[in-house]
Amino acid sequence: MDDNARPHRANIVDDCLQSEDITRMDWPTNSPDLNPIEHVWDMLGRRIAARQPPPTCLPELRRALLDEWCNIPQDQIDNLILSMTRRCKACIASSGRRTPY
Repeated sequence: MDDNARPHRANIVDDCLQSEDITRMDWPTNSPDLNPIEHVWDMLGRRIAARQPPPTCLPELRRALLDEWCNIPQDQIDNLILSMTRRCKACIASSGRRTPY
């Protein structure tokens, strides 16, 4: 399964899938992304972007990511998990089209 993004359609990816006898699933390009980890990555990215001074090399970025990951408040994660029922209902109500999530 992939989201029809161009990198997933590269010849090398097609060759690998074929060599492993993996059949690609049909997946709409505008499918809703209900995976809660995507929102956690967004939180993490915003926290890194707000750092002053920003990380300037890979070791600093690694340390910053680990620090920020540990400092994401648990209640934000809990709220995200608790929102999944509402998100799924909104997705069903929109027949899989765009939702505010």
